[in-house]
Amino acid sequence: MLQSSDNSFLKSSSPASNPNAYNPIKTVTAPIDQATIGRTVVIKGEISGSEALYIDGRIEGKIIMPESRVTIGRNGKVDASITAREVVVMGKVTGNIECSDRVDIRSEGSVSGDISTVRISVEDGAALKGGIQVHADHKQEKAQSQPQQKSDSPKALAATASA
Repeated sequence: MLQSSDNSFLKSSSPASNPNAYNPIKTVTAPIDQATIGRTVVIKGEISGSEALYIDGRIEGKIIMPESRVTIGRNGKVDASITAREVVVMGKVTGNIECSDRVDIRSEGSVSGDISTVRISVEDGAALKGGIQVHADHKQEKAQSQPQQKSDSPKALAATASA
């Protein structure tokens, strides 16, 4: 009898049977390629590349990352035009932003310049001074225009004219 209680004690204290035990699940994921410009770094000129960019320092010039995300951190200060797939602003941007997907201006962010994008999000407390042009996604535009051009039947033309 004494042995059975000792065995039950050992079983309850083992990490596998304890539901509160920290048992991390190990998963292997691809590393995220992201370049970081630190707080004390100042760059004057043109930056281009194909990986994500996180800016916590100061940039003056041009940022050209057409296939990537550019994030301006809370300490980041950018006096440049930005061309990217996605831009997240938590710091200060002075210059025009051209995005092929999305611009996200967080509550502590500030943008002074014109924005051209497909989607935009501006949180409460964010500062935005400049023009905004929200245009249709070019991929969706092409997909929608091609079927209309191929059909020349009177019914399709009538449906298009009444729409």
